[in-house]
Amino acid sequence: METKSPDSSAAPVTTNVDGGANTRRGRRSGSDSNLRYFLPKSGSSPAKPELGQEMASEGEVLIEAFKNGQPFYTLTAWKAVPEVNGGGSPVIVKQAVVQKPPQS
Repeated sequence: METKSPDSSAAPVTTNVDGGANTRRGRRSGSDSNLRYFLPKSGSSPAKPELGQEMASEGEVLIEAFKNGQPFYTLTAWKAVPEVNGGGSPVIVKQAVVQKPPQS
């Protein structure tokens, strides 16, 4: 059974048969190489988020956000690309933009 919170911007919550609840975070393995983690820029707010320092991993950003009592942001970049299925009309789909590792 799926229930949604009254706040439409919140992630949906699903209720298990045993009564436990799972959020979207539970579905993410944290190994998504296209997912990036950021602390907020000083002076920004959840109403007007601005990305600050990028962190290397989910674990790092969790620790820093906890220490400083602040939220953190995740970002995935997408691009729109055409996909043609069996000679039919092309459909526009999203494709993750792969981040290139920094060069040393």
